[in-house]
Amino acid sequence: MISRRAALSALLASPGVALAADAQSDMPPRTGPLGPADFAITGTYLNAAYTHPMTRAAAAAAASFLAGRADPGRTPDLARDAKALFARLINADPSEIARIPSTSYGESFVIGAMGLQGDPNAAIVTDILHFDGSLYTYGELAKQGAAVTILPMTADGRIDMNVLESAVTPRTRLVAVSLVSMVNGFAHDLKTVCEIAHRRGAMVYVDAIQAAGACPIDVKASGVDFLACSSFKWLMGDFGCGYLYVRPDRMAHLRRTQFGYHQPRSLAYHLLPGDPPGPALFEAEPDNATAAGMFEVGSLSIAAEVANSVAIRRILDTGVGAIEARRQPWMARLRERLGDRYRCLTPPGATSPIIAFSLIGADKLLGPRLREAGINIQLYDNRFRISPSVYNTAADIARVIDVLLG
Repeated sequence: MISRRAALSALLASPGVALAADAQSDMPPRTGPLGPADFAITGTYLNAAYTHPMTRAAAAAAASFLAGRADPGRTPDLARDAKALFARLINADPSEIARIPSTSYGESFVIGAMGLQGDPNAAIVTDILHFDGSLYTYGELAKQGAAVTILPMTADGRIDMNVLESAVTPRTRLVAVSLVSMVNGFAHDLKTVCEIAHRRGAMVYVDAIQAAGACPIDVKASGVDFLACSSFKWLMGDFGCGYLYVRPDRMAHLRRTQFGYHQPRSLAYHLLPGDPPGPALFEAEPDNATAAGMFEVGSLSIAAEVANSVAIRRILDTGVGAIEARRQPWMARLRERLGDRYRCLTPPGATSPIIAFSLIGADKLLGPRLREAGINIQLYDNRFRISPSVYNTAADIARVIDVLLG
């Protein structure tokens, strides 16, 4: 299997994708729905679930910020409101969002704050369609004594809610799932997952990296306790910028396990002339009311935050529902045309941005002809995954079908 690091290196070196070839062009910022003209892509790129290209405008904003880092005297005044925009995207309040480096950091922070590490009495339920890095994480917790249950996949590629109901017991502390599975595009009904978990007193963590920006999310309607994602996939941002939502009434049940200068609500020196008097040389009061006060530690990538501020604004202007609806005929066409040749791993009726198919030796068999055609999809040893986005067209879908059936 190709490693994530190797695949990323290949992507960045590929002539088929120019993520920001003319990011600093003099083109005026586009408005209205996102479409092919917002991107600088060559070739046929159908691998957004791996990493989503940045828009021209987002890449230009990041480039402008980095130019200022080279010459601080001309640092531009660029919007950094990505956290508030992300909160709006998922129907949360900005105070309920912490900025994090990546999705995995968010899940690890939640595990630590719940005291699950090293607790032999902890019981955790997850499923085989969760992110593979998360399955590794829970495997390590199992070695420390936690009771970890990994639910199987049904024959048609789903996680059975009746099986989940049976697996969650009064001992269960956490149910952890991917909202949209990277494996096959299965999407959980998050409200049902939360209802099952909450009936037994468990909390729910959801990895939303394959959903946020591509599928509608409402954290209030679902009742989810924690939700994390990075920005480099469907949020059309970059690495080093992510978000962790924390349901506010869960804050009192968490403990701060990471400490850093972003967390204090106030601080004061009692050292130098003009400093107010105090009982110690330095005092700090932590912010216990917000997600940032609990989980933010130190500085993250400002360039990535600037870029994602631009990108999420365009996603909101376009509408996630419109983004989801635009791809549905393409996904139906891929299932219809490829399903006779390859076994479809994605459940019927799925509306997520991912469709996957089984093929023994997929990478070796399909790789050469796809590269020759300038088509980029995700290839594994024994399966392949197609994930179109707003920059694609019906012609792109027809092209990949022709090559895969050729």
